[in-house]
Amino acid sequence: MTLAEKVLAVHSGKDKVSPGEFINVGVDLVLSNDITAPLAIKEFQRLGVNKVYDPKKIVMVPDHFCPNKDILSAEQAKMMREFAHQYDLIYFEVGRMGIEHVLLPEQGLVLPGEVVVGADSHTCTYGALGAFATGMGSTDIAVAMATGEIWMKVPPTVKFVYHGRLGNWVGGKDLILYTIGDIGVDGALSSVMEFVGTAIDALPMDGRFTMANMAIEAGAKAGIFNVDDRTKKYVKARANRSFYVYQSDAAAAYARTVEYDVSGIEPQVALPHLPSNVKPVSQLVDIKIDQAVIGSCTNGRLDDLRLAARILEGRQVSPDVRCIIIPGTQQVYLDALHEGLIELFIKAGAAVSTPTCGPCLGGYMGVLAAGERCVSTTNRNFIGRMGSPQSEVYLANPAVAAASAIMGRIASPQEVVG
Repeated sequence: MTLAEKVLAVHSGKDKVSPGEFINVGVDLVLSNDITAPLAIKEFQRLGVNKVYDPKKIVMVPDHFCPNKDILSAEQAKMMREFAHQYDLIYFEVGRMGIEHVLLPEQGLVLPGEVVVGADSHTCTYGALGAFATGMGSTDIAVAMATGEIWMKVPPTVKFVYHGRLGNWVGGKDLILYTIGDIGVDGALSSVMEFVGTAIDALPMDGRFTMANMAIEAGAKAGIFNVDDRTKKYVKARANRSFYVYQSDAAAAYARTVEYDVSGIEPQVALPHLPSNVKPVSQLVDIKIDQAVIGSCTNGRLDDLRLAARILEGRQVSPDVRCIIIPGTQQVYLDALHEGLIELFIKAGAAVSTPTCGPCLGGYMGVLAAGERCVSTTNRNFIGRMGSPQSEVYLANPAVAAASAIMGRIASPQEVVG
């Protein structure tokens, strides 16, 4: 079996599962946020049950519109907060929280070999740890909170093999953008994307989280990595319970295998209005921007901020650009502060925000007006995603976003630092 099939087999009480098979799956963690939790709560109440299946396996994180941007978002957060307190769930309040998909691995709440479901499409991020993690609708999340189970159709697995060595300024964001540019936004529809190869072996954990995060942008059910020493080191520093590591069998059957030699890949940029509309940064000439955003559940981790800092150090953001930097969690913020990154960003002319999803979904902290362009380290660039339907969003890695903020146009890091 593949890694994903092994995890699902164990959690469904079966010796073996196969793609296309319908199964009931026990879950290790159920997640929702301030947008999706209110609907899940209402559906949970309609079930007529008076307790959740396990309060220590249900997590609620207010991150999309928190700190509250208006009365409606405040009411949604209040409902979530009260429900979490009523049932003694794991809950993270503003000032002690972060963007959910950065926060949960950091807190040791997701471990290898587990099944995690969340009322957010980017729940697939946790596949970087060798977990089967997928997004679901709020109604399914309500049932999971009550029963500790979900039903699902076992997805086929597509293996992506990355050969070679990554060049300067190229990381996980570029690999996943390159892949989506090749296979399209439905290229892994309802499948598991399994990432392997020498380039993956050398990829830091933060880059793996980025790739797993954007598996959904290729239509995937999940993105997953086999557990290696790098993963174990990350997990053991955070885990407060035991876990089991599964690996794909050498003879595992895959729906198909896609191979890339990544040695010649340069930083990639997804142009409006699809994550698959990808071009190398060197092909983009004189595309002026109004805003740069560095952060989100895709690229709001410490390595991402360090990468941006290498570009911004000793330089100034263009006076025509708003550069907004959002650490993914309070811990990331604190670590960046200790390393001097926050001071560096502010001296460069950037604004630094408390952790929030904010501008990624056009919520706040960087909404675009008609005619404006933004280069962003977020995961989606659909029409109106970050504000006006007449605005444009370009997806890139933190180094490209920082270089573009300095140059006032989409630019390669090489242009700025050589």
